Amino acid sequence: MRIPRAVLMPLLTLVLLTSGTTYAAERAVPETEPGTGAPDRIALWPDGQVPGEAGQATVPEVIERSTDPALPDRYMDNVSAPYLVVYRPARPNGSALLVVPGGGYQRIVLDKEGTALVPAFVEDGGVTLFVLRYRLPAGRSDRQAALADAQRAMRVIRADAARWQIDPQRVGVMGFSAGGHVAARLSNGFDASAYPHRDAIDALSARPDVALLIYPVIDMGTHAHTGSRTRLLGPHPDAALQQQFSMQDQVRVDTPPTFLVHAQDDNVVSVHNSLVYYQALLRAGVTAEMHLFPFGGHGFGVRIPAGLTVAQWPTLALRWIPSRHTEPARHD
Repeated sequence: MRIPRAVLMPLLTLVLLTSGTTYAAERAVPETEPGTGAPDRIALWPDGQVPGEAGQATVPEVIERSTDPALPDRYMDNVSAPYLVVYRPARPNGSALLVVPGGGYQRIVLDKEGTALVPAFVEDGGVTLFVLRYRLPAGRSDRQAALADAQRAMRVIRADAARWQIDPQRVGVMGFSAGGHVAARLSNGFDASAYPHRDAIDALSARPDVALLIYPVIDMGTHAHTGSRTRLLGPHPDAALQQQFSMQDQVRVDTPPTFLVHAQDDNVVSVHNSLVYYQALLRAGVTAEMHLFPFGGHGFGVRIPAGLTVAQWPTLALRWIPSRHTEPARHD
């Protein structure tokens, strides 16, 4: 999806904003997603064939929380037919990222952890972004829906790599907050049986070549984000279930090289989530790089107050990605 310059220019100034943005009461806005069948919108499964979904697909609801037209802050919920929205650079460098926005397993953040990434990663970095609209736990007994969507998304991206001018061995995942938990689940469970395989696409690897986790939810125990844990696991998960979904306990030797970003003053998702994951990666011998910043809070995306060092994370990430692609890929 190529973004008009008139839309991009306000986004380019986001890193200069102060943290004093105020939001009006949430209100519904017209759907602004690419329509069904548009070339920059990719359905993960054919109509009526989404695993675990019966009946007519729901129409996702988009809510705008911002009063500033130059700073949209939308979120989406009620997704039953997951899909990707593609943002293509004018000069692709061959690499791609599956982006999994956060939202506490309650909603999907569209702008701060989606459209606002375009100037740095797509326009300047040459990376093709595939932003995932995934299923949330509400109303579902299957806790694997988000993982199934992420696995299928990786396979769909690789299946059409030539069309997007990307290298199928340079496809990573980038997740934010609860989306970071989905990305970590994909990193450690890329070969799990999250859904029944149905076509040739499902024979492709779902392993990300790299993983970028930005203020991620990792732990479901002591350091859990309570809202994410409750929505995914229920109000009283036992110790075994908490461990199963605590990603520091699921790291393996073939977990992809991982880049972590967190602010120490994050009072929503504790920085200990990134710390315990980094330690687990080291123990497993997985290449990892972690950047901790003293200030930034939670959910900053690339909308970062002027003067904070955390504003450097996109630059650091774009330098890190190609350095990791020199390592041998493992897709077994």
